Amino acid sequence: MQVELFTNLLNNPHHIVGVDEAGRGPLAGPVAAAAVILPSQYDLPGLTDSKALSAKQRTQLEQEIKQIASAWAIGWASVAEIDTLNILQASLLAMQRACKSLHLSSHQILIDGNHIPKNLPRPAHALVKGDRRIPAIAAASILAKTARDKACEELHDRYPHYGFNQHKGYATRLHLERLQQYGACPEHRKSFAPVRRVLATTSAL
Repeated sequence: MQVELFTNLLNNPHHIVGVDEAGRGPLAGPVAAAAVILPSQYDLPGLTDSKALSAKQRTQLEQEIKQIASAWAIGWASVAEIDTLNILQASLLAMQRACKSLHLSSHQILIDGNHIPKNLPRPAHALVKGDRRIPAIAAASILAKTARDKACEELHDRYPHYGFNQHKGYATRLHLERLQQYGACPEHRKSFAPVRRVLATTSAL
């Protein structure tokens, strides 16, 4: 059934809303999701899963996608929502917000992964590794990633000693060292184990 669906959708790309998220793994910052509708005819050499691209390639494709897309939107879920709902549910919420920002008619929503948000405006299907198979999902993965990277640059301006411009909130050695040195800031996800341990150590002092 999924193979038949995949084939049909490839034949009708302008009826697809591709959806993907960025930022489930980091210890800090919001999670972002993008929804993208590509036109029936487009030229985007190199369009693929954002994780397979360099930062420079993503930035270039981001501009091209925004210029040619029939529609696109970014949805967010905050650190507070991540800590309250858990990261999976917050990611689904960000996806829902992105989809609801678009005016959809006969479109089908295709989501990267194996979870579907609730209360979407159109029928939806989840597709594992969809960002490598469906161009609209690949485009969404790029817009979500570049949007979140920009949010981390803004976090760096507010909290420069953590190095958010370098690690983008992920649990790198640098980030963990700075977390130990300076403690958690308001944009750290308190429900994530490394942050929780730091907070527990700080409160015990």
